Amino acid sequence: MLIWHSKNMESHNVEKIETQNQIPQIMEPPSKGTSFFRTCFNGINALSGIGIISIPYALSQGGWLCLMLLLLVAIICCYTGILLQKCMSVSPSIKTYPDIGEFAFGNKGRILISIFLYLELYFVAIEFLILEGDNLQKLFPNAKIHVGCVKIVGREVFVLLVAIIILPTTWLKSLGLLAYVSIGGVLASIVLVFSIFWVGAMDGIGFEEKGVIWRWDGLISAISMYTFCYCGHAVFPTICNSMKDRSQFPKVLFVCFIVSTITYGSMATIGYLMYGQNLMSQITLNLPTGKISSKIAIYTTLVNPITKYALVVSPIATAIEDKLPLRKSKFIVSYFIRTLLVISTVTVALTVPFFGYVMAFTGALLGVTVSILLPCLCYLKIKKPSYLEIMFIVMILIFGSSVTLSGTYTSLKNIISHV
Repeated sequence: MLIWHSKNMESHNVEKIETQNQIPQIMEPPSKGTSFFRTCFNGINALSGIGIISIPYALSQGGWLCLMLLLLVAIICCYTGILLQKCMSVSPSIKTYPDIGEFAFGNKGRILISIFLYLELYFVAIEFLILEGDNLQKLFPNAKIHVGCVKIVGREVFVLLVAIIILPTTWLKSLGLLAYVSIGGVLASIVLVFSIFWVGAMDGIGFEEKGVIWRWDGLISAISMYTFCYCGHAVFPTICNSMKDRSQFPKVLFVCFIVSTITYGSMATIGYLMYGQNLMSQITLNLPTGKISSKIAIYTTLVNPITKYALVVSPIATAIEDKLPLRKSKFIVSYFIRTLLVISTVTVALTVPFFGYVMAFTGALLGVTVSILLPCLCYLKIKKPSYLEIMFIVMILIFGSSVTLSGTYTSLKNIISHV
């Protein structure tokens, strides 16, 4: 169960929140503010995450025409990001996403948004572990260890080993070093796209798969995974608040979403032309392990989750710790809470090791809610939009609600059928 804090403490924690796609920002001194260029870099980093390795699989679920839905999701998420900025312009006291929820719906609004933000972080941490287990198993398929009479093989070995490696990083109070390491999200995405392109163009795979034009049965899963890729709204208010000229934030969003959509679209197209309907939930699992370009792609994929895990889990742990009344044994309790969080994510990752289905579930239930539904509802409550804008927002709400309901049902159905 999530723990709720006072407004000041909540704001402090939420400013550190990062989704699967969010990483630390390059900041300027407060007196100057962040420049337009650096704000664009921060925004692109917020949208650059593990979703890129599954975007070809998402396209294979919906077919070629589903690329239009990728563009539609990008446009909607960019628009809802602008809505958040408009909500912030109402009062200088609004600094974070939960602040917007409180301004619109009181303390219940703050609590509701906090629930979804922390849950989103939790499921991203689970996805990190599943990703590590899947890709390390591909590199070392015969791995196994014996613990007493228990034999652990395959993916489970690597999920446990990665958990042991990252556990000490979750105990750190200052995550500055990890923050600077993980800030290479944009570079990692570029390296990944070019490595996979090299595999197709130079290593004998080719781009000869035709795929299918349209698939009704996988449409909802595709949209859910697309939404997961654009979940940067949790830090948009913080990024906007750090700008030298906040009126430029809509232009920042345009740049960020254009660059991200080109990157995602390129990866989706390249991957689908290479493997067609044979794509796995992570394109790195399709790559031939004997090629240097494949290893570069896989190792690039593996590094970021290890550095980002502590950054993702830390806000959840801090939220719980700040609510507890204990003071004398605060450090011991902190270690205990963070260790329990790691154990719980490992347990879920081992129980539900289905990267694509978990991503679709996270995108449908949490991504759509945080990035589409809640910004629209807060904007309607805080501002007084025109009749035309209200109609447009209502259409977005209908679309988002449909994806949430059908996407959550479909992903849960797939997860249960494979457990």
